[in-house]
Amino acid sequence: MSDPATLKHTPLEACHLASGARMVEFGGWLMPVQYTGIMDEHRAVRSSSGMFDISHMGEVLVEGAGALEWLEQLLTNRVGKLAVTRGQYTMMLNEKGGVIDDLIIYRTGEAAYFLVINGACRDLDLEWMRSRLPSDGSVILKDLGDDYAAIALQGPDSEKILRSLYPSCEVPKRNGIAPLVASDGSIPSLVARTGYTGEDGFELFVPVAQGNGEALWQNLLAAEVKPCGLGARDTLRLEMGYPLNGSDLSPDRTPLEAGLGKFASLDDAAKGDFSGRKALETQRSKGLPSLLTPLKLTVTGPPLRSHYPVLSEGHSVGETCSGALSPSLGKGIAMAYLPPSLATPGTGLEIEVRGRRYAATVVALPFYSK
Repeated sequence: MSDPATLKHTPLEACHLASGARMVEFGGWLMPVQYTGIMDEHRAVRSSSGMFDISHMGEVLVEGAGALEWLEQLLTNRVGKLAVTRGQYTMMLNEKGGVIDDLIIYRTGEAAYFLVINGACRDLDLEWMRSRLPSDGSVILKDLGDDYAAIALQGPDSEKILRSLYPSCEVPKRNGIAPLVASDGSIPSLVARTGYTGEDGFELFVPVAQGNGEALWQNLLAAEVKPCGLGARDTLRLEMGYPLNGSDLSPDRTPLEAGLGKFASLDDAAKGDFSGRKALETQRSKGLPSLLTPLKLTVTGPPLRSHYPVLSEGHSVGETCSGALSPSLGKGIAMAYLPPSLATPGTGLEIEVRGRRYAATVVALPFYSK
């Protein structure tokens, strides 16, 4: 638990309090966990629209003549395949192949890239990146995390709402980024279309100056978009099998173990060396020690959480790293690192909750699909 005196606060905190949010600590930040309830907020995103404060996440601008070459050495996915205005999911690894952070990178110009990093990892990410900057000045790194307020607008009605609020905006395609409004300063307003819920949606980045974030929040409220907290964000992403850094991803687990090998360009002839590559190649050749595995209860049981033992034939074989009661399925779902021999869909297991065991089965991702 962080010292209350050192907790970080997003520029939208007053909006959350005015909307009746219950606030909790998350990764060193004071954040809303729910407003009207996780179930209610979850269903709003699946059926219509919801919005999340993501201002705790970091925004980093990387530019310069050496930016592409440097980013290729830093990240797992091949950055050079990105056209201007396009983005991709990727990871930053330590030399042992463990995940420092998973992030989204967008190419915003011929030699300019916009990175969105996880809030709990901001300081560590920036330290790691700065320590690897070339000494010739060919790469310029700018931390813009404190300059932006950011809101994720998610749900099937999100594009209609975005167009109503910004009729002149060129709405980006999936995994794209575009200006939200015409830039009138050094911190441009941007809209990306990526999402972390399994629904169509957008990330809106607006300068903190002049209260742009609060004004955007109020405009979305007026458009009847439901405020949603970390609780619904977690159940939404888990239903899709999207990993959570710090729970499903860690510096001690590789992307191959996490089932994210397709985002590490090991077999792309145009991708050179990158941090952690040799460790991934060695692990792939020797075989994985574990695999992040989706589990679903086959009986009625309590909501699942992290660190619950997973058993096979009465013997512990791992523990859950993420878990929840799926609002869409009405069943407990979880992720756990298990021996690969037990990761095949249909494999029967048990999850122990407070001394009682509940039958579960390995399933394929996503847990939920329309």
